[in-house]
Amino acid sequence: MSNIPTFKQIQKAYLKIRDKVHRTPVLKSQKVNERAGGELFFKCENFQKVGAFKFRGATHAVGELPKEKAQTGVATHSSGNHAQAVALAAKQRGIPAYIVMPENAPKVKVNAVRDYGADITFCESTQQARESTLETVIDKTGATFIHPYDNPHIIMGQGSAAIELLEDQPNLDVILAPVGGGGLISGTAIATSGFSPDTKVIGVEPEVANDAYLSFKTGERHPVQSTDTVADGLRTSLSELTFSCIQQHVDDIVTVSEQEIIDAMRFIWERMKIIIEPSSAVPAAAVFNGKVDIENKKAGIIISGGNMDLDALPWQ
Repeated sequence: MSNIPTFKQIQKAYLKIRDKVHRTPVLKSQKVNERAGGELFFKCENFQKVGAFKFRGATHAVGELPKEKAQTGVATHSSGNHAQAVALAAKQRGIPAYIVMPENAPKVKVNAVRDYGADITFCESTQQARESTLETVIDKTGATFIHPYDNPHIIMGQGSAAIELLEDQPNLDVILAPVGGGGLISGTAIATSGFSPDTKVIGVEPEVANDAYLSFKTGERHPVQSTDTVADGLRTSLSELTFSCIQQHVDDIVTVSEQEIIDAMRFIWERMKIIIEPSSAVPAAAVFNGKVDIENKKAGIIISGGNMDLDALPWQ
């Protein structure tokens, strides 16, 4: 697929957006390392604007729109973090944002999208409902669709997190990132292959929403069969674009159970004193449960976000 971004394009995107995004910290914890059996370095995108890595891609994609096209605004469908990211990126550019959100989207994310001044339309919690509702919105407004992950400019922006991680912490043996639609893992893998070719990249996803795992193992793209995971950011299917990126640049994909996700999330809250959302706990869960061997190795983990509905904690 020719529109797979290159490492050079990711570097250029990073130079364009770095003054607009936070350079998030890389944190570590002795207690966490003891449990993991190796050294973990957490790239904390929970401290990014809008509380998630998604702001990187949205800022780049919205920024790349020609002036005439941008005037009618941007539109997207998202369960939350991409919605917030597009809403804020549009606000910063001074253009309208129209967001389609599934009715089961976390309240904290819906409220944030509203706060950024976007126009929200709710739909049923299926991919088909998201897409048909968005079509209606775009027909009405003339807005440009900013896809959550099936967009080279989005992938380029997401790759900037891995560039920062590897600048701050060179010589990592492996980088792990969660996989939903595949934008983050695609950008991470392409950036890593250019910046640090010896560093392996492993994607992690929930067992119950294991479309990327099945796609990677069989060589054919599988749609997600179940959205019944606590990791609400990982309920989407790969696109042809992200699947192609993964096939070319990702070394492996592993899965973790719902209980493993919840346990890892709670452990990081308690030991590192940082709020992470369930999707962010997925890579840590893989390490804690031996799905990825990091014994005596250095592993980077991209903490994808920290937007948590505090009235619906998974251990309550």
